[in-house]
Amino acid sequence: MLIRAYQTFDEADVVALWQSCELTRPWNDPYADIARKLRVHPNLFLVGEVQGLLMASAMFGYEGHRGWVNYLAVSPEHQRQGHAKALMQHGEALLLASGCPKINLQVRASNVQVLAFYESLGYRDDQVVSMGKRLIPDL
Repeated sequence: MLIRAYQTFDEADVVALWQSCELTRPWNDPYADIARKLRVHPNLFLVGEVQGLLMASAMFGYEGHRGWVNYLAVSPEHQRQGHAKALMQHGEALLLASGCPKINLQVRASNVQVLAFYESLGYRDDQVVSMGKRLIPDL
């Protein structure tokens, strides 16, 4: 897999990938999420290609205290081949090079398969409550 920074021509393929991986939700406009990411550390928005086909993505971020990862996705036909692990390792290396001491992520509690994947990479439940507040109203 070739890992590279997202380019604007990737937009439709990335949104289709997220939809195929069931990452999109009615209250999160994927096009708006992409536009916002491109304004903040666009070099940390990564995609993966196999034979020229975009088949993976991950949005990494760092605000000076903690790193984050969102929208980690690998197309269903390319899953279980090490692509997600490679993308995570690449993103972690970029964050570490930026001085980031820790990375956080959120996974729906019901997504047992993804929780097991992150645990296999060394992530642990920090025993914290994730809270959120919408600053932009739902669609």
